Formats: sequence, C-alpha cells, structure tokens
Amino acid sequence: MAKRHVCVVTDSTADLSESVRQKWSLTMVPLNVHFGDELYKDQVNLSAAEFYQKLRASKILPRTSQPSPGEFMKVYQDLAEEAETIISIHLSAKLSGTYQSAKVAAASLPEMDIVVLDGQSASVGTAVQALAAAEVASRGGTKEEALAAAENAKSKEGVYFVVDTLEYLQRNGRIGKAQAFLGTMLNVKPLLTLIDGIVCPLERVRGKRRAINKLFEIMEQDLTARQQAGAKWQRLMVAISHADSLEEAKQVAGEIQERFENVELIIENIGPVIGTHVGPGTVAVIYCPM
Repeated sequence: MAKRHVCVVTDSTADLSESVRQKWSLTMVPLNVHFGDELYKDQVNLSAAEFYQKLRASKILPRTSQPSPGEFMKVYQDLAEEAETIISIHLSAKLSGTYQSAKVAAASLPEMDIVVLDGQSASVGTAVQALAAAEVASRGGTKEEALAAAENAKSKEGVYFVVDTLEYLQRNGRIGKAQAFLGTMLNVKPLLTLIDGIVCPLERVRGKRRAINKLFEIMEQDLTARQQAGAKWQRLMVAISHADSLEEAKQVAGEIQERFENVELIIENIGPVIGTHVGPGTVAVIYCPM
C-alpha cells in the first residue's frame, strides 16, 4: 500500500470527538489528568461527562500533565509505515509542556520527517488548525500544502471564551494576563481571548448572556473589518466548545448561523484537561474564515 503524503497528529486538548478524528484520520495523543493518586488518560479512560461529574464531587482539584516524549515517539513510529511526513499540532507551549515533549520525540527520530507546530491556542482553537491540515492531507496534498493550511488557520482564527469563574484558571496557574479581572463583583463574567498563546482579558460583562452577546459583537466587527480590508473567504469555520453546557452551546451555534453566512460549524465538549483549567460552564467560540 502506498504511503500517504501526510499524517496529522494532535493532542487530546484539541477536544475533538472520536468521530471527527476518524473522519479526518487524525491521531490523538492523550494528556494526563490526576485526581489525587488516580491517573487518567484524557478522553481515553475519562470522558468529559465522567470528568465533570468527578470534578463536582471531588474535594480536591485535579491536576494535569503532558505526555512523555516516549509516548509521542511510539505514535510517530506507529505512523511511519503510513505517511511520508507527520505534522504534529499542539496546545500552546505557554500553557503546557506538550509541544516540548513532541519536539523532543521528533528530534529523537531523525530518520523520520516530523514537523511539530505550536498552535499557540487551546481546545478547538488547536482543532481548527489540525483539521485544516487534515483536510489537505485527505486530498493527497503535499507536506508544504498541509503546513500552509495549518499556518493559515492559525493566523486567521479568532479565539474567545466566557468562563463562569476565574477560580480554575487562577488555581492552576494558567490565568495569564486575565489576573487583572480577579476580584470582580458577583455575576460579572470575564470574556477572555488567547494572544500569542497566553490567556488575555477582553471585557468584564454583567451576566453570561451579555458576555456572549459581546462576543458576537466583537466577531462581527472583526469580520467586517477584514472584508473592508479586502479579505475574501468561501466559508466561515466555527468551532464551539463547552464545559458541560451543551444547551448553551447549541443556542450559541444557532445564533451564529443566523448572524453569519456560509458557516461550517462543529460543537465539541471541553475535555478533562482543558476543563480542569477553565471549569464548568465555560463556552468557547473559535472562528476562522477559509
């Protein structure tokens, strides 16, 4: 059997369901979730539903850790018979050591053509980049074409999320520049973004509904500005991820489809690792004109 030009690898923090990964032949390397002495593999033996149930019942906050270089090496070696090139796209290096583990693994396999990318994003923000590369790979595209698709998605995507509380980001040390929003009054919902892979504050909005409306407003202003600058696109890729808030995510999805044209949309669960850091009730919207 002839090799594929490209195989795409990502990690479990991309929060892609198994069905989507199978559709696009994406390989996932799981991170670890630790509840005290109990160790789980993200999305392998701990689903999102199980995780949020445990999180609410547990008196201790879970912690997370990246895969070892050895785990990445095994995945890369298993794919060696399938592909000429492996493109490995991961969670922001400023949020996790996952990217570094992948880099160490790739350097340990000099006989293989492996390109490791820092997505400088999280959750379905990473997923959009991996899917862009995987779509090219599925058409038999070259390494250069798949890399260009991933980098194009990375440069164009907008990443916004609303958290119920900053407690989880703070306690896990991932709060970044959103530290400025700590100590806000009751029912003020922080609207956050990722800039260069770091969590950054946008606005404090009273009530989650208003925070989501503000997200729509920012999205509309951004896309309008791009069009006025001459940008054109055939479709608007929108990925929504949620932390145990499916109905809210569906409502957001419906409103996006009403507000924007040519939307290609997916809804995914925020899995255990990202959920550890953002907490239940989080809703994220990532959009990318393509």
